[in-house]
Amino acid sequence: MSGGGCEADGVRLLPWTGSEGKPCYVFGDGTGYVSRMADGIEGVQLGMADDLLGHAADLLADRKVTGAELHFLASRLTESLRDVKRVAVSRGSRLGAAGYGPGADSR
Repeated sequence: MSGGGCEADGVRLLPWTGSEGKPCYVFGDGTGYVSRMADGIEGVQLGMADDLLGHAADLLADRKVTGAELHFLASRLTESLRDVKRVAVSRGSRLGAAGYGPGADSR
């Protein structure tokens, strides 16, 4: 795989990881079952990130929040940010943006 635009190569970074957190890819024209499933999962991930941001705003406005609650929030925000970053890398590579694609760090 080249480090260039993935869409031209027919390679898409998927919104989930494989064993040991390694990135997963699909080869194709973007119209197959796996690509459609990836589109749906990306939508869910972005929606969950939006919901989490609202929850974070509410929690941070509460002066009685505990350290354990903040730790839990930070953990969920970290997971969500990782998912959103993977979506951005995948979509960026399909747009042909430089610095994205299979060779990019998508942890």
